[in-house]
Amino acid sequence: MSDRLIVGTRKGLFEFAWNDGAFGIGPGTPHFLGEPVTMALLDPRDGTLYAALNLGHFGVKLHRRRAGASEWEECAVPVYPPQPEREAVALVEEQSADARGDALSQSQSQSSADNRGAADGPSWTLEQIWTLEPGGPEEPGVLWAGTIPGGLFRSDDGGDSWTLNRPLWDRPERSEWMGGGYDHPGIHSILVDPRDSRHVTIGISSGGIWQTNDGGASWRPTAEGMEADYMPPERRHDPNIQDPHRVVQCPAKPDVLWVQHHCAIFRSIDGGAQWTRVEAKPSSFGFAVAAHPRDSDTAWFVPAIKDACRVPVDARFVVTRTCDGGRTFESFSAGLPDMPAYDLVYRHGLAIDSTGKRLAMGSTTGGLWTSEDGGESWRQASAHLPPIYCVRFA
Repeated sequence: MSDRLIVGTRKGLFEFAWNDGAFGIGPGTPHFLGEPVTMALLDPRDGTLYAALNLGHFGVKLHRRRAGASEWEECAVPVYPPQPEREAVALVEEQSADARGDALSQSQSQSSADNRGAADGPSWTLEQIWTLEPGGPEEPGVLWAGTIPGGLFRSDDGGDSWTLNRPLWDRPERSEWMGGGYDHPGIHSILVDPRDSRHVTIGISSGGIWQTNDGGASWRPTAEGMEADYMPPERRHDPNIQDPHRVVQCPAKPDVLWVQHHCAIFRSIDGGAQWTRVEAKPSSFGFAVAAHPRDSDTAWFVPAIKDACRVPVDARFVVTRTCDGGRTFESFSAGLPDMPAYDLVYRHGLAIDSTGKRLAMGSTTGGLWTSEDGGESWRQASAHLPPIYCVRFA
């Protein structure tokens, strides 16, 4: 089992270690005290720990601590190229809309271009590193970063430099991507296929699910079967406006994927070619999902009340689990706060280790819990952390 837990919060990065039958705060933490740590990654290939910070007025920063080192070093952050002038953006998007023969898309593309403005507009400026993932085991130094406003970046040198994936960024469909929780769209999920590192799946809020089979040279949307209840009937199945909150896969069976969507839970058993809607009690709305590393029928969710409310249903904080591919769900609350409880778990606030038994979960109220029995009971590791953005086993 993993005996180390990395927790990114609004006020720093915390490391927890397994000791005497429980997780406790490790020595030397917190790191970056008082600073928002939006994402952390411990690279399993070389032991380097990365921390992405969002310092607001002072911008986005990325730090790393190499295996065996005690000091952090600042490394490069993704940088967007200069944004084209308004006329060039509008022309490209108008031509794309004309090519599709879609009058509605043409109108929206023009509006999007008008809203983005001139060369230094916010849609071409790094606002946040929302996720970090390592490349395949045969790709030392390769990292993927998903950002707001919807750019996918790759580093081939462990974060010394980054390159924007232009084949995805230049897709005409990007003009319709919308913010999902933030003002601008963002890439929050990156899945590298353990069988083929050139096969990468990403999730965008709100821009659907996209995949590449050639390392990012070309991309295709793969959200067939998803439904966006917030759209007019004629557009609710449009793959480009879907809002997946989180996308995960079963490592042992990578063709099985789970999505916690804004409107429901969705599951695919064919690598994302087709999705099936899953309904659960007490709610199919939420942000986090974790997939069992070997059993493709098992996944965990943290349900909430939909849309603006975003708190546990009936103020009862629970974790749900399906062991039969979404046909039935169990709810677990042993060890979690008693009613009334208003903890919300963000997209990256639920993690599972390689055994499929040990889970960790962190909430917006600063609570951190771990489970040793597949989520059936929970033990509080800390009650008073800052709001938690991400938890990851190391």
